[in-house]
Amino acid sequence: MPPFMPLFMPPLTTTTVTAVTASTAAIASTAPPLAAPLSPPAATVRPPALLGRWAGVLMATVSLGLAGCQHLAAPLAADTDGFRDSASTTITASTAIVQTQAAQAAAAAYDFGMDIFHPVQGKQGMVASEQALASRIGLEVLQAGGNAIDAAVAVGFALAVVLPNAGNIGGGGFMLAHHAASGQTIALDFRETAPKGAHRDMYLDAQGQVINGQSLYTHYAVGVPGTVAGLTHALERWGSLPLAQVMQPAINLAEQGFTVSPTLAKMLARERNTLAPWPASQAIFWKNGQPLPAGEPLVQKDLAASLRLIASQGAAAFYQGEIAEKIAAEMAPYPGSITRQDLASYRVIERQPILGQYRGYQVATMPPPSSGGVHLVQMLNMLEPQPLAEWGAGSAQSLHYMTEAMKLAYADRAHYLGDPDFVPVPVQGLTDKRYAQQLATSIQPQQARPAQQIRPGQPQPYESGQTTHFSVVDGAGNAVAVTYTLNTNMGSGIVAQGTGILLNNEMDDFAAKPGVANAYGLVGGEANAVAAGKRPLSSMTPTIVLRDGKPVLVTGSPGGPRIITTVLQTLVNSLDHGMNPAQAAAQPRFHHQWMPDELRLEQGFSPDTIALLRQRGHNLAIKPAMGRTQTIEVRGGLLYGASDPRNPDGQTLGY
Repeated sequence: MPPFMPLFMPPLTTTTVTAVTASTAAIASTAPPLAAPLSPPAATVRPPALLGRWAGVLMATVSLGLAGCQHLAAPLAADTDGFRDSASTTITASTAIVQTQAAQAAAAAYDFGMDIFHPVQGKQGMVASEQALASRIGLEVLQAGGNAIDAAVAVGFALAVVLPNAGNIGGGGFMLAHHAASGQTIALDFRETAPKGAHRDMYLDAQGQVINGQSLYTHYAVGVPGTVAGLTHALERWGSLPLAQVMQPAINLAEQGFTVSPTLAKMLARERNTLAPWPASQAIFWKNGQPLPAGEPLVQKDLAASLRLIASQGAAAFYQGEIAEKIAAEMAPYPGSITRQDLASYRVIERQPILGQYRGYQVATMPPPSSGGVHLVQMLNMLEPQPLAEWGAGSAQSLHYMTEAMKLAYADRAHYLGDPDFVPVPVQGLTDKRYAQQLATSIQPQQARPAQQIRPGQPQPYESGQTTHFSVVDGAGNAVAVTYTLNTNMGSGIVAQGTGILLNNEMDDFAAKPGVANAYGLVGGEANAVAAGKRPLSSMTPTIVLRDGKPVLVTGSPGGPRIITTVLQTLVNSLDHGMNPAQAAAQPRFHHQWMPDELRLEQGFSPDTIALLRQRGHNLAIKPAMGRTQTIEVRGGLLYGASDPRNPDGQTLGY
């Protein structure tokens, strides 16, 4: 990976020097006011070898620039204390500055790397998640002899306690796991499913219009959860420790409680209307009629009891036992919602990952019903012929081409993607490099194409919010990327009475009506229409990049439809621009999803870049931060990881 050049450097002016020496400060204070523009006259100073105590001042003078030279020269020339018959020389702008080898070596000590942001470093194992307590639990599992799967399962259950807005056992998600011993990479689908009572028009009124909020904040919004089945299945297949052992830390956290952070307090306050209608939810997350503030303990006794049942009885406790009974009782007053039969019939699916090639790397990522992997590879295929490294990170040219590729991919997403067990998805065509290049020919180098002019392509001829992510790598080379979700923050807001389990609102990820956008502004077609037993389309994109069959990058992010473009930029920042995980996460992000026709930008892009994008016809909107990546890089026998700075509660730990 090529080195990354810093994008932002301070100007070399007098304001950049905050402290030099006491004598330097005294001399600087005698300088006359700075005039502009200046053409500094010749100044008489002592040769460097004779300066003695003034050597530091000369160094400061060089740092201050020629303007500083004008003001420091006179005091230097006037002070002859300690010098006898010293020779003079005239320094002009063209004078070569001589520096001894010792001075050069001393200066080089400050130039030890190009990185501005530095990742966490480890060798034997690393965990990156959105909550420091969960990361600590995962690391302790690795240190106790567990493998990456053991640690990932422990983190997954811990996040259900300490990250209640997204971590869950009442939702679902995807796991991508690389098994070092066999060299296999497996995609585990534990996405929620629609209950048997679901049907295509369940969210429409008598006039055929979408009922506001029904797919988000009611019992009909809840899909059959898959997280417990997914995590326990992974542990049984590839883990090495007993379920009770990896779950015990999460049980302890729920039982004993933990302190609500400012980040979580802000989230609870923002979602008060989601939680307010449900007494069982208020009983956990509120105090004295208000959402819990920062500094208060969050104790979840019912959740601890549910976790204890799962630890002792396995997934059966959730899908056939006492927990299933309580969830079914919560749903019983709402005909067509989840039943005990729905819970008992839930199954996880092991799938083949989407595999792509990009600049000599193999990209393994999630297949449908996630749209993430298909369109990540599709966009990478469109971008591979372009000299992104030459254009530079954050340049208008890079943003323009990447944005146009995003539009084309998201247009295909709206038309073709759905649950492959219910609809044919042309995966091979969508991920074919020839199809990508056919699409890329429509990208105009200097002009944005209006979204209204873009239609889904024809890949068939080439056939042969709220979410969280965590990444784990162990010393044996096993790697796990997990993205799982309740959908929006706090999901439906409904806690099944007596379980402590927040339930998802994943049914909103279906297309309630073709052409009507969901909570994230995404539109869908018949391929993602509601059907009993079907899995709703997702954007979750857990990804592992490999070289010569070994992981070199493990990453993923929450963020609804912005997940795919966040992961895309993480890969481009790493593979094209040579950034470490911390540097890559700190770059400002951008997103386009075809409809609405809006290039969404984070704060941080230069006014020049923004002006150039506007000139090319992009409709720009500066909006809140996007994505919260959890990334681990494997390089030179070491692990380098970073948790996205957009979430101050996240932490990466390694040893």
